[in-house]
Amino acid sequence: TGTGSAGTGTGTGDKTGAPTAGSGSDGAMRAGGGMGGLSGSTQVSSALIKLLEQDASQYKWIAATEGSQSAAPIELATGGDAVMAIGGFNGTDPSPTLAQFEAMVAKHEIHYFVGQSNNSFGGGSGSSAITSWVAAHFKSETVGGVTVYNLTVQK
Repeated sequence: TGTGSAGTGTGTGDKTGAPTAGSGSDGAMRAGGGMGGLSGSTQVSSALIKLLEQDASQYKWIAATEGSQSAAPIELATGGDAVMAIGGFNGTDPSPTLAQFEAMVAKHEIHYFVGQSNNSFGGGSGSSAITSWVAAHFKSETVGGVTVYNLTVQK
């Protein structure tokens, strides 16, 4: 197995190099190993996990974030709760469109939008319109070092 370090915890990969979840010394879940997590931040704080898991069963996606590299650690840390990767792998694909995202928010399919931490990879042109729209319309708070927008509470 391969091992990789993420913050104060470590993660291990299986025989194929695919990452598996591990637990860090601060109780936060980690994704790592294999290729080590390309986002630069595979650490998800226990405070963020707790927030995202509140009422998770009421939403199709507990959160949306820019790119799958940011979504994957959150999904692993929450035990597989669905997280939408806006913009594809690194946030540069125009999917979903802003109109599609707005419709999903209006239907209450997505609970939170998780912004990027300072050391995250992502934020391409495919997701910038959505990120700007979210920031302009919804209240935010900082949880575990990242900005989180509650998509059910408008400014």
